[in-house]
Amino acid sequence: MNLIAWFVFILAALLEVGGDAVIRRGLRGHKIGLVLAGFVTLGCYGLLVNSVKWDFSRLLGVYIGFFALTSILFGRIVFQETIPSSTWLGLGLIVSGCLVIQFGQR
Repeated sequence: MNLIAWFVFILAALLEVGGDAVIRRGLRGHKIGLVLAGFVTLGCYGLLVNSVKWDFSRLLGVYIGFFALTSILFGRIVFQETIPSSTWLGLGLIVSGCLVIQFGQR
């Protein structure tokens, strides 16, 4: 995986998780503007992640690891959640699966 793909995946994960977080805040605060901003952010995520010219299954299979890590870090840092060890273990399994997808034979 080249450096550009890493950058795209990291930025896409931030857009996806950030868009979800903005929608969550908008729904809980009854603020339609935040919900709409979240929709736009999620649309940008979709455009960005699909700019990588890989097979769709490989693209999203590898991207899921970035999304899972970003989701857990957002929960911990932004929402001040306590992350149980079982979630960290699950993240390790997800990342392991992503490595198999990325480096497995075709």
